[in-house]
Amino acid sequence: MNQLKFLSLISLLVLSSSYISESTQYTQLRVTKNIACTYGEELKYRVHYGWINAADISVTVDAKPTMIKGRPTFKVSAFGKTYKSFDWAFKVRDNFVSYIDSQSVAPLKYWKKVQEDNYKDEDLVYYDHEKKWLTGKKKNMEMPAYLQDIVSGIFYARTIDFSKATVGQSFPLDIYLDQQIYNLQFKYMGTETIKTDLGKINCYKLRPQLVVDRVFKDEDDMTIWVSADANKIPVRVEAAIYVGSVKIDITSVSGLKNAFTSKR
Repeated sequence: MNQLKFLSLISLLVLSSSYISESTQYTQLRVTKNIACTYGEELKYRVHYGWINAADISVTVDAKPTMIKGRPTFKVSAFGKTYKSFDWAFKVRDNFVSYIDSQSVAPLKYWKKVQEDNYKDEDLVYYDHEKKWLTGKKKNMEMPAYLQDIVSGIFYARTIDFSKATVGQSFPLDIYLDQQIYNLQFKYMGTETIKTDLGKINCYKLRPQLVVDRVFKDEDDMTIWVSADANKIPVRVEAAIYVGSVKIDITSVSGLKNAFTSKR
């Protein structure tokens, strides 16, 4: 599933000489206020396809900074795997790793290796936000400064103060996905309290603009609930797809930066 990439970690391959050297250092990047994300955070989710339990997802931030181009980053590893009982229908083994600059909350390096049934893909990307240039295993191109990948985009969205947002307000988000840049946005849809395995959680309700493709029919076919507290962790995702519907629910939380005050 292109937009709901189930995520994980395996060893990076040796880089070719065309990639940016990691000794190259950045000096001037924006400062983004971040009170939501921290090192050592771990979130776990269960994926439901209709009424069937289909997969698990884990999203983990390394306990210590990883230096990329002379700057400390959050190394965020996300791994998703369908259950063996579901592999016969649609086998998923997806791996994503994003190195997110701790000051600008923008990715400096991104790697993915995905297997979704018969579809396989792997890519490695470096982002130069000063020169506005993207260097990848598959493609080199100009880019807008502070372009996000699908992992870092979630972390950047968590830095936004939704407590001051009005219903229907839109927030822009430039995303690099499958060798293309998309100028997307997501809307704030108000607040809602939902029931989860962790109990009732007060949430901000968001509706991202999707890329219409082989998975999604309409650009507004997804809704995301994030905790209405300082952490703003994703709690639930619901999406309509061409064949059925998908629901992703949080099952475990540890290492949060702030108290989980939205949980009742």
